[in-house]
Amino acid sequence: MFAGFWRAELTFILFILLAGGLVAKLTGNVILPAFLALAVYLLRHLFHINRLLNWLRFGKASRLPVGDGVWEDIYYLIFRIRRRNRRRKKLLLKMLERFRTSTAALPDATVVLGSRDQIEWFNEAAERLLGIRRGDIGQNIGNLLRSPRFTRHLRQGDYLNAVSIVSPVTDRVQLDVRIVPYGDDLRLLVAQDVTQLRFMERVRSDFIANVSHELRTPLTVLKGYVETLNDAGEPMPDKYRQMFSRMEEQTSRMQNLVDGLLSLTRLESVSPGVHAPVNVPAMLDAICHDARLLDERSPELILALDTPDGLVGSDPELHSAFSNLIVNAVKYTPPEGQVTVHWFHDPDGKIRLDVRDSGPGIAAEHLPRLTERFYRVNSEKGRRHTGSGLGLAIVKHVLSRHGSELEISSTPGQGSCFSCAFNDNRISRAGTDSPHPPVGG
Repeated sequence: MFAGFWRAELTFILFILLAGGLVAKLTGNVILPAFLALAVYLLRHLFHINRLLNWLRFGKASRLPVGDGVWEDIYYLIFRIRRRNRRRKKLLLKMLERFRTSTAALPDATVVLGSRDQIEWFNEAAERLLGIRRGDIGQNIGNLLRSPRFTRHLRQGDYLNAVSIVSPVTDRVQLDVRIVPYGDDLRLLVAQDVTQLRFMERVRSDFIANVSHELRTPLTVLKGYVETLNDAGEPMPDKYRQMFSRMEEQTSRMQNLVDGLLSLTRLESVSPGVHAPVNVPAMLDAICHDARLLDERSPELILALDTPDGLVGSDPELHSAFSNLIVNAVKYTPPEGQVTVHWFHDPDGKIRLDVRDSGPGIAAEHLPRLTERFYRVNSEKGRRHTGSGLGLAIVKHVLSRHGSELEISSTPGQGSCFSCAFNDNRISRAGTDSPHPPVGG
């Protein structure tokens, strides 16, 4: 079909040339017939160009203009492209409508933001949870959600984590807002109503705190009586002495469990207080000294302090976290093993604590769950397993309150390394009373 169009075009050109040659032979003038033949050929193309422009501007895409020669082929190819684009447009419109319909049915507020954070589209849940109205299309989202936390989150551009805010419609609704970048500098804002979830977390936390408080008093009384009976100077059969020793051991364990639950509840429910410079090297030295006294069969404990710098934070919380890491390493390392506590500046400009042991190690499938409450790895190579299972959960919460995370690496049979790194804005320079640079947030 393509060759047929060009054959017709060449036939038309040949016809013009023959007509021009005939006129030149009759008149004896070559220039005028050649000019007329060229003018006719150009006028024909100008006619079809004008028809093409009118068709593209005003004509129906489904109606194919009538052409001849190569123009018939041009009209057909453009017609086919327009038909294909029309089909694609219909398909995209159906997909867009399907997306909007499905998104509108979501219980979470969904807002499409443009390159300048302006609102381009939103669903019905956004009206209910965020108070956005149709007239707000084109408005900057920061002008409608005036929460300082959201404004800072939007300005920083770090969208890995969600930010919790109060709904601008009612202060009884708590929202978790997440921003997802996509496309060409577009973002999707998703706000989830977590009011019920926060309520259940608060109920759980209050329940644990209340139960722990209620258990503390009878445990203290019971432990006191057991210690008194166990330490009585009067002779006692070995069978009963063993029973009282066992009771004392279990009441101590239960009291440690209650204390751990109370610590976790306090970390979850109480906002961080005013932080002050903490002399971490001195703290680590004291913790290591106490850890060496835990057991005469304790492994070799090496403290490496490569920097005198400390941290800005809560002294009791940091002591609790670092003590848990070091004591756990000592507890699960055999006497012939070694535990290394390393405090240093890493190449990224952060200050880091590494607690490395040569214990039995931990299988990879357990690593993601180690910071869960009461989760413990049963190991035949561990020397003592009397912990409450709350230590690493406490460490996780303390580090989170100090802008850090717990990193765990381990190889079965080769030991483990528990690490935490603190950003430069958390570092308290040695010999100063304040951090440098100041802590931000």
